[in-house]
Amino acid sequence: MNRTSLVVGKVDSSGVMNEDSAKKKTSVLILGAGRVCQPAVQLLVSGSCRGFDSDREEENEIQVIVGSLFLKEAEEIVEGSPNATAVQLDVKDHASLYEWVSQVEVVISLLPAMFHANVASVCIELKKHLVTASYVDENMSQLNDIAKEAGITILGEMGLDPGIDHMMAMKMIDEAHQRKGTIRSFASYCGGLPSPAAANNPLAYKFSWNPAGAIRAGRNPAIYKAKNEIKYIDGKQLYDSASKFRISELPAFALECIPNRNSLIYGDLYCISHEAATVFRFSEIMGALARAGFFDSEAQSILTNGQRPTFRRFLLELLKIKYEDPYEAPLTEKGIAEQLVRLGHCEGNRTTALRTAKTIIFLGLHERAEIPPTCQTPFDVTCHLMEEKLAYASTEQDMVLLHHEVEVEYPETQLSETHKATLLEFGKIENGKMTTAMALTVGIPAAIGALLLLQDKIKMRGVLRPIHPEVYLPALEILQAYGFKIIEKIE
Repeated sequence: MNRTSLVVGKVDSSGVMNEDSAKKKTSVLILGAGRVCQPAVQLLVSGSCRGFDSDREEENEIQVIVGSLFLKEAEEIVEGSPNATAVQLDVKDHASLYEWVSQVEVVISLLPAMFHANVASVCIELKKHLVTASYVDENMSQLNDIAKEAGITILGEMGLDPGIDHMMAMKMIDEAHQRKGTIRSFASYCGGLPSPAAANNPLAYKFSWNPAGAIRAGRNPAIYKAKNEIKYIDGKQLYDSASKFRISELPAFALECIPNRNSLIYGDLYCISHEAATVFRFSEIMGALARAGFFDSEAQSILTNGQRPTFRRFLLELLKIKYEDPYEAPLTEKGIAEQLVRLGHCEGNRTTALRTAKTIIFLGLHERAEIPPTCQTPFDVTCHLMEEKLAYASTEQDMVLLHHEVEVEYPETQLSETHKATLLEFGKIENGKMTTAMALTVGIPAAIGALLLLQDKIKMRGVLRPIHPEVYLPALEILQAYGFKIIEKIE
């Protein structure tokens, strides 16, 4: 058995490849220097792809260029990696983007999805492969034919969700089909959560990024299919639709799940009908906060009239609590809970009301500090406090949980099975620095996508997702060789 050895290489300060090595050199440009970038860089420069089979014996040097609008961020990412370099790069500057893409074999875009089409057009022009961790939207899908004509692969959805979820799902589904099984049910659950030790607040939740995106996601409508019935959930009722969820292999986790956007599109993608959900633990409290108006995105006069209110005054107005002197108004957990029930925000459930009141106090909404001028809506105020109070401490771990359940029937034998696959990954501390599980599970698959393209393991061209065996089989092999543990079980 031959194995590919990826040897550390070097890039000079200008980012141009050195010519003094007899070994074959390959190069990758990573666009974006956010939190998921560093794990991708480390995998590429370290050659840590044990278990990656290759039909070729030559050794490759992988050289990495990290391009960011903010040079300092890119420099922090590549610090300590002698075969990687940082450059300042504005992807809106076509000439600059063209110059750097022309120097590499593969581009990984970790930028917001809105920039991918622009990057993809340059990659097509220069005949360079592209990997992203974002959803393949309509703009990217439309590039399929011209990418094929250019002879390149645009590999999208190569992160966690989407990404590893596709790979695990298709492995289970294809294996069932190979045994002449019929998929009767598919359920997928995925979420980023604090580790049990870090779940030390009333919500039992923390944010490793700005909470605005996560809160908005919890306000999106959802549609899925269950027992041959199409179910639609309005975004305003999404938290109220949460259901209890337990994984038998992980009995310590008491979770809740909510539907995640449009799950019907995956029926065609996976060639099945399925229901997908995202893991949350805080839907009951978040639903009460939403009904009370804490996530409203319309500007309110109390926040826009020029005189900055305190958090306390804002809370009194939102909960319709009237006192002649708001500064001295008593605000206790019990009093806030009673008002939430009185206003109908907790549907008469006093336990939910008390938990919500605890959260309000924990966030500091009762405090006399002045609300920053940047907060113009209740949504802004709530996100500001959540970002501050629900952040991870430097040594606290997050975790990622991904779980699939597939019900399979075998018509020839009249037997049925439930196939389960679970990925549980925790953040890691190395040299006193925490790398989040979310960063690991998004950045590493993207880097693996680049490795597969560099090694010509992916023969398909055009716009792809990791749902094809030639992508997901070697990718899962590298993930597990890298230390990711996927537990599989058949009942």
